[in-house]
Amino acid sequence: MSKDSSQLHSVVALVDEDSNPFELACLTEVLGIDRPEVGGLLYDFRMCARESKVSMRQGFFVMTDIAGLPALDQADTVIVPNRPDTATPHHPAVLEAIAGAYDRGARMIGTCSGAFTLAEAGVLDGRRVTVHWQWAEEFRDRYPRVRVDDAVLFVDDGDILTSAGSAAALDLALHIVRRDHGAEIGAAVARRLVFPGHRPGGQRQFIERPLPREAESPLAAALVWAEQQATESITVADIASRAAMSPATLHRRFRAELGCTPNQWLTTVRVEHARRLLEQTDLAIDQIAHQSGLGTAANLRDRLAGHTGLTPTAYRRTFSA
Repeated sequence: MSKDSSQLHSVVALVDEDSNPFELACLTEVLGIDRPEVGGLLYDFRMCARESKVSMRQGFFVMTDIAGLPALDQADTVIVPNRPDTATPHHPAVLEAIAGAYDRGARMIGTCSGAFTLAEAGVLDGRRVTVHWQWAEEFRDRYPRVRVDDAVLFVDDGDILTSAGSAAALDLALHIVRRDHGAEIGAAVARRLVFPGHRPGGQRQFIERPLPREAESPLAAALVWAEQQATESITVADIASRAAMSPATLHRRFRAELGCTPNQWLTTVRVEHARRLLEQTDLAIDQIAHQSGLGTAANLRDRLAGHTGLTPTAYRRTFSA
């Protein structure tokens, strides 16, 4: 049975004229759809715009009867999608609504060139963001007080989160679900989307083939095996052997196909396993460190803090079933 939306975290997506619908659809699919597999709605998701009728990019379709900007007044999270025309200033009413929501304490999410909108609204000074690599130099020139990392898929800077182009919006959306609802629900949503659950924001944008398929890549079968064995003391050399390639070749293939190193990927898999153990068991921290493959409680604390910003105890208190 679906949850009462009035009791949920409120997410409002601010729809821009001529925006690319893909990024908006990614956030809508992950955050807005009723999901019986995880107990129903995860968020109270709505859209708003300055006008009630908005034409999406190239006029492919028009959205009508959209709520007005006052919808942002009560939003817990505000989504600002991409805008292909980054040179034309926004309407002052839009910028005032964004700034007002931020000043009130709302969490801000910018996808792709949506970071330009957030910067124009004056909420990004001194903050770290990402944008699609093709916009990076323009963004740096226009907003020198904002720290831009254009090599990563997304950036979580606390109450401001930004993603690079296109599919990175899906990575960010799943990260938000994991951050808000825990690893198990995040994994369930990723499985339903048939999307990999282990693409952390630090992976680089320049990926030749983001999802290796077994028919195309010997790396795919090795990844399945490595994920199953990740809680054991396997090494990069073990994964390379399983893939029938040298460690150096394995590193190159990981960089090309996943945008990260084998060790980074393996650590992410182990942290996700540790998160599930924290959520679902009463095991001691050192036992979880051992069973997740992270080895020591100190390493677990360090890695978990890097992924979630929380200590094991705080994570368990927040997400324990």
